[in-house]
Amino acid sequence: MNGAVLVLGGSVFFLAAYFIYGRYLEKLFGTDDTRTTPAHTCKDGVDFVATSPAVLFGHHFASIAGAGPIVGPILAAYFGWGAVALWVLVGCIFLGAMHDFAALFLSVRDEGRSIGHVIERELGYAGRQIFLLFAWAALVLVDAIFALLVAKTFVSTPSVATASLLFIAMAPIFGWLVYKKGISIAMGSLIFVPLLFLFVWLGAVAPLDLTARFGWSVESARRFWLIILFGYVFVASTIPVWLLLQPRDYLNSYLLYAMMVIGFVGILFAQPVLAMPAFEGWVVERPTGGTGAIFPLLFVTVACGAISGFHSLVASGTTSKQLAREKHIRVVGYGSMLVEGVLALMALTAVAVVSRSGYVDALQNQGPVAAFANGLAGFAASVGLPIKVGKTFIALAISAFMLTTLDTATRLTRFTWQELFLPDARHGGLESDEKPWARVCANRYVATAVAIGCAAYMALSGNAMQIWPVFGASNQLLAALTLLVVTLVLIKQKANFWVSLIPMVFMMLVCIWALVSLVAGNLKAETVNWALVLTSGFLLVMACVLIVRAVVAVRGKSREHG
Repeated sequence: MNGAVLVLGGSVFFLAAYFIYGRYLEKLFGTDDTRTTPAHTCKDGVDFVATSPAVLFGHHFASIAGAGPIVGPILAAYFGWGAVALWVLVGCIFLGAMHDFAALFLSVRDEGRSIGHVIERELGYAGRQIFLLFAWAALVLVDAIFALLVAKTFVSTPSVATASLLFIAMAPIFGWLVYKKGISIAMGSLIFVPLLFLFVWLGAVAPLDLTARFGWSVESARRFWLIILFGYVFVASTIPVWLLLQPRDYLNSYLLYAMMVIGFVGILFAQPVLAMPAFEGWVVERPTGGTGAIFPLLFVTVACGAISGFHSLVASGTTSKQLAREKHIRVVGYGSMLVEGVLALMALTAVAVVSRSGYVDALQNQGPVAAFANGLAGFAASVGLPIKVGKTFIALAISAFMLTTLDTATRLTRFTWQELFLPDARHGGLESDEKPWARVCANRYVATAVAIGCAAYMALSGNAMQIWPVFGASNQLLAALTLLVVTLVLIKQKANFWVSLIPMVFMMLVCIWALVSLVAGNLKAETVNWALVLTSGFLLVMACVLIVRAVVAVRGKSREHG
């Protein structure tokens, strides 16, 4: 199989889905461009800021992409490239992109509130609180794993650390000039995007190598960067979105686009032949030892490459508060997930060109991110880009994705915690009629500190590859719970609820199956990671309670109409 055919064919398939199925979803949910969005009706200059679709797409795409669509497909490739590609294609169009579209639509129609508020209408206050607890725990896992991945990248590729710090310092200047001084997005882009690529070069010239400069061990350097990263995301979570989060995501999206263009063109010119088998079998030997069954592990390992519950929290947590018009929902919600699917196919191609033994060796000695960078840089060499330059640039781009996901996830964790204590957390403010203890707990600085404290504990209790399976299962289960809410809304509206019911049932089954397997496997291990076991068990119990409440709610409504 030719990798260029896979990537190009998949892209055409996604493009057709955007115009055909995306338009169908607009009609099904009833988007109305004449309605005023929460970005205008609830404008506060902090979280609610009407944003151009180009900037919002960059922010949303950079936030949801992260390393998920790269790491997930690469880790799952041992099942066979055909199995992974089929799930990415089908999952993105009918599950992931539909899920993102629905979450963004429901939040926009609910004055920018999170998906948890929609759950309250369908499952009551207790259902909302359970969902928020589930979402908060899942987000803590996101914070932990992406902090670990970024810190590891900063240590292994010090040029990434230099460039990333320069990116962060530049973003507030861009935001201030655009939102306070009135320069256009186009003019700002002409000035700052070239600076972005200049900082990439400066990173290569002056890398922040703590092990070489101070003689620190790799572990000490990693812990130092974790402290710096958690300090950074504390600030990023509490200051106005237009000052740092939005401009940094927008500018970093150009790195992402550039990397994807380089990789896409490189694959088309290199015409790589996929050496790994298309399908290895229903039960396969895992690169880390032991065996793994395609059901359920494939569907929770690919994670963000096909569907991601984290996307619903981004869509209803930050994106819905910045959407200027409802017609942008398909572009931002549905379209961004399809582009993420293209990235997943590129990641799969990057490792499927080697033999299975070469793939296992790459995972064990380099890790999935380095394997992706090496593969894509090799393709780009076919169009004249030196491999060393290509590897450095791709590693920088991936780091930018992960850092974007990290600061967005921390802000969302803060939102979720605040909603646990406030009946109406639309504005993230503190209602005067709330009890003093609730106002203290919902304070944005307290909420952020709690989230960072728990994420730091998780990050220091294991490594990224230990946390990834639990993250994948909980993330996909969160998507299933969001689809559960979407199904209840469509049933209530007497609309075609099958578009969400079938994906919801499938994801619910495979995710619960995977979580049970992970808990059982961890308890049998010689060294039990109790942080992961307790987190997995908590998520499993919360999900089961929500499912029971949903079944009771549907049966109650059926009796009312019977």
